[in-house]
Amino acid sequence: MLRSAPVDGFRLGYDRWGPGSGDTVVLLHGWPGDRTDYRGVVPLLAGTCDVVVPDLRGFGDSDRHAAHRPDLYDAAAQARSVVGLVDELGLARPVLAGYDIGSRIAQAVARAHPERVRALVVSPPLPGIGDRILDPQAQREFWYQPFHQLALAEQLLDGRPAALRDYLRHFWSHWSGPSFTPDEGALDHLVAAYGSPGAFTASIAWYRAGAGAVALSLAETPPARTDRIAVPTTVLWPEHDPLFRRAWSDRLGDFFHDVTLEHVDGVGHFVPVEAPDRFATAISRAVAATGA
Repeated sequence: MLRSAPVDGFRLGYDRWGPGSGDTVVLLHGWPGDRTDYRGVVPLLAGTCDVVVPDLRGFGDSDRHAAHRPDLYDAAAQARSVVGLVDELGLARPVLAGYDIGSRIAQAVARAHPERVRALVVSPPLPGIGDRILDPQAQREFWYQPFHQLALAEQLLDGRPAALRDYLRHFWSHWSGPSFTPDEGALDHLVAAYGSPGAFTASIAWYRAGAGAVALSLAETPPARTDRIAVPTTVLWPEHDPLFRRAWSDRLGDFFHDVTLEHVDGVGHFVPVEAPDRFATAISRAVAATGA
């Protein structure tokens, strides 16, 4: 594990495979997760690509100070750290790939710095959902986002590994596909990563900054054609994600200039964990399609 130079006072912990050789790829994890979400993807890419996998601000081995400042954990702030890491390592226009909050952050980087990004490979959340997220069935799934706004969330869960195990297991079990069983060793790792005092609170600072899917979906409006994300984008939309329905992929063209939608059958929300081969293949295709 390496550590980046500080951006806004935050250092990122990261792993790197194949430094200095091949096309570059940066993988951005989700919640609840960390850089180990890509343990199945990295071996499929590391032989041909220079792969960098950071912990985002507030997660894993990255800094998590100033959790009382949610603005330091929103998409724009997280994107600054990703761009800082890309610049520090001298990565030449990497492919950015991510799911869950990593998807939002990859999109934020591509929107603000299209010249620094070669392509995107992302799975939900994606823009275009709008007020459909207020559908009663959808809201039964998104209860955790308002819960994370309450002090009660940290009172019940922060620094309490036993309670955290049950909480994290719920998401890894409920959001995944029907054939996926959460790995106990991986769950042990996440409980350790989220279980120290302050760690859980830092991880939900993303939601307290208003960066959760509900807030962003309600606030979004389709941009002018000239303001759409210009970076070539592959969207991997899973079949069994209870949070983000496939029908909600119908407006991607309103937000991206060059987008390819691929359905990933049989899996749930955790696409790079549940289908690492499919995720890695999409990245390899993006690398090949955008090569010099």
